[in-house]
Amino acid sequence: MGKIMTRIKLTNGFDEERARLGEIPAERVRTVELEALVDTGATMLMLPADVVSALGLAERSGRRVRYADGRVREVPLVGGVSIEILGRSMLGEALVEAAGTTPLIGQIPLEALDLVVDPKSREVTVNPASPDAPLLDLLAVA
Repeated sequence: MGKIMTRIKLTNGFDEERARLGEIPAERVRTVELEALVDTGATMLMLPADVVSALGLAERSGRRVRYADGRVREVPLVGGVSIEILGRSMLGEALVEAAGTTPLIGQIPLEALDLVVDPKSREVTVNPASPDAPLLDLLAVA
């Protein structure tokens, strides 16, 4: 399977809320659009430090990560990032890597947005079983 890239829009979720409340004008909401690598072997969204800085997101904590080569290290974690892919959006967290690295979209955003990865066509699409909005599985416990 070759690389699968897709366009994503990232927004500072705190700015969005402040604009909704009328505290800042909508044009001051920090947003970045870029191409990201869809990595079905990754768990979370990973963003380069320069993108995180442009969005004005603050480090919340650190998280230990394991790389494909087996290395383990702690990286910063930011919250309050609004992620939009193919017209579907969610508010979430992102791991932070060095400036200039390729952003990665892992399983959590793919599942939350109910997106399907087709390795043959190398495309990301909305789930055809729920074309209008994400459909999330929930186990009801009595």
